[in-house]
Amino acid sequence: MNFDLIKAVVELVQQFMEQNEEKALYSNDLQGFTEWINASCKDNSGPEDPSWIGKDAGRSSDSIINTLLVRMGRYAKTYSRSIGNSVFSSQDDFIYLISLKMMGPMTKMELIRRNVHEKSSGILVINRLIHHGWAEQAVCLQDRRTKHIQITEKGLAVLEEHMDEIRKASKVVVGNLNHSEQMLLIAILSKMDEFHDSFYRMNLEAGNLLDIVYKKLN
Repeated sequence: MNFDLIKAVVELVQQFMEQNEEKALYSNDLQGFTEWINASCKDNSGPEDPSWIGKDAGRSSDSIINTLLVRMGRYAKTYSRSIGNSVFSSQDDFIYLISLKMMGPMTKMELIRRNVHEKSSGILVINRLIHHGWAEQAVCLQDRRTKHIQITEKGLAVLEEHMDEIRKASKVVVGNLNHSEQMLLIAILSKMDEFHDSFYRMNLEAGNLLDIVYKKLN
């Protein structure tokens, strides 16, 4: 039980009762308390813009966001190297396995696109998984002309064996964000991912794709 949360709620209720006793603007029930909370949230001004290195010199928010996203990716890659005492060649190995476990069999290109990889890099990961016996290629029952990549029992076993370490690495990457901050970050990153995914699936040349997305933003 989260006693800190309970304590905070009790203190908030006490604050509501004291203020409402003086002004009597709200009813002394749950509805009144809810109205007071909503009004308090509206009265509070939004947080000030954060500071970042180079801001005073004119560095844009676009620039620092790109830099921070790259840094977060590198941190995650570094932490993943300790998973399974390097049984995985890279974090892509277990990320691909998790995709196959959660989403089921899919074609090579579906799996590669899902993990936002170039074709050549994705094929290397898939071949590595097949080499270790963690994944296999099978004919699709619905369309025998199509071949699917699916996780094997051995792949499920190695994933399960190291899942605690994978979760630990994920928690470390999230760092000191509280629950509300995590939910906000998920919403923001999901919005960004949805935007970029629609263009990524066009499968265009990098330069052309950059121009198309840029024009869309402007």
